[in-house]
Amino acid sequence: MDRQTSSAPLDESTRRFLSRGQYGLLIDGRMGPGKSNKSFDTLNPSTGEVLARLAEGDETDIDRAVRAARAAFEGAWSGWTPYERQALLYRAHDIIERNFDELAEIESLDMGAPISRTRSSKGALLKMILFFASQSGNISGQTLQNGLPGEVVTMSMKAPVGVIGGIIPWNGPLVGQWWLLGAVLASGCTAVLKPAEDASLSVLRTVELLHEAGLPEGVLNVVTGTGSVAGAALARHPDVDRIAFTGSTATGRKIIEASAVNIKKLQLELGGKSPDIVFADADLSKAVPGAAMGVFANSGQICFAGTRVFVERSIADEFSARVADFARGIRIGRSMDPDAQLGPLISRLQLDRVMSYIDIGSREGARLVCGGERMGGALSDGYFIAPTVFSHVDNEMRIAREEIFGPVLSVIPFDTVDEAIALGNQTDYGLGGAVWTRDISRALKVVQKIHTGVMWVNCYGLIDPLVGFGGTKHSGYGAKGGVAHLDNYLYSKSVYINT
Repeated sequence: MDRQTSSAPLDESTRRFLSRGQYGLLIDGRMGPGKSNKSFDTLNPSTGEVLARLAEGDETDIDRAVRAARAAFEGAWSGWTPYERQALLYRAHDIIERNFDELAEIESLDMGAPISRTRSSKGALLKMILFFASQSGNISGQTLQNGLPGEVVTMSMKAPVGVIGGIIPWNGPLVGQWWLLGAVLASGCTAVLKPAEDASLSVLRTVELLHEAGLPEGVLNVVTGTGSVAGAALARHPDVDRIAFTGSTATGRKIIEASAVNIKKLQLELGGKSPDIVFADADLSKAVPGAAMGVFANSGQICFAGTRVFVERSIADEFSARVADFARGIRIGRSMDPDAQLGPLISRLQLDRVMSYIDIGSREGARLVCGGERMGGALSDGYFIAPTVFSHVDNEMRIAREEIFGPVLSVIPFDTVDEAIALGNQTDYGLGGAVWTRDISRALKVVQKIHTGVMWVNCYGLIDPLVGFGGTKHSGYGAKGGVAHLDNYLYSKSVYINT
């Protein structure tokens, strides 16, 4: 396992952005302090050093942002045509493309993903913006038959729902925020964004750039702060029409409870404990790295990570050895090291959580094959954990049942197709899953029987907004991508016309 410590020089625009040192709330097109004038540090997880200070928004600031979003929704923005919104998204595409290097560096410094990973997301991000640009002109209703007396024409139409509360996670906000931003701009809604306190900078910079691209004031507002204060205030605000949230299932439950204040509808992508099933006939030259990076990518901080790797018993020991060898060869380094493949966890809190689960796994009787320790030496100041592989894991162990959100892979043996399916479904979650086999009939049986929102065959983690994904069970509801995505931002209206 390589430990990388070098860093590439920052882009001049990145240095200018970071030289500000302190960032306010972005409300009604203007950045300024919160009502309380409180602020908090955001840290570089590669070093533990302070990267910047952020305004600590509270309930008063959320209310101010919601008022700005409501005024924009009821104002001139409501008169923008689908073509005008589409043109704005095309301008957004172009300005994001021109400034992508700066955004990628801000993202890597703030949340810890290696710069190679962040830069590689450029194509996916730009495709997502183009997807939503295409959707802006696809909002339509129907002309409906009816059984009414006389000459009555009936139809349905769809309209933007209003103010959206967007609570954005820390594990990839540069791309992840666009599931919300794109839908808001395509549909004609407005929004108040509450980025995660551990990774807010790329959201702030993105919305600044969108104003440069012609975004009207008040359409997108950003309130930084803690989830327990600002996030909770947004979730329960009576003038927020819908909430889009990506994060833990525990927080999702709180948002569901808060939504009762005005019967908000919700779009929720929550936790996961996804099954990745490897049969003996699989091409291990693809399955080993595929399953490994299905867990280790982004240091395990992906909701649909395939952390439960079910391996047919006849190859379980071989697979465990090969995936451990792969893990040892991953290059670990600080986020701005161009050669790093894995970066740190987001925070000391997350590091401690993951290390506690590694200890639990060993105490429960799982066999630690590799990793399991915090990185030392040149990386000791950051929140680095070596990619960890456990073998001989039982599906009832806590490391197989609870979401760890770190680079910890559990190998669980099985004997038959039906057993693999049954074990895969023994979880409260239903976000992702995969199967590796050369037998397409067997693959399709697994795809059909596993209860999850997305399945991959002989690959892991591919996402295209044209196709989309979603969750089931405790992993949430509401589509991301596909034709159903915009429905989360619209409501249907029935119309009766007496001619």
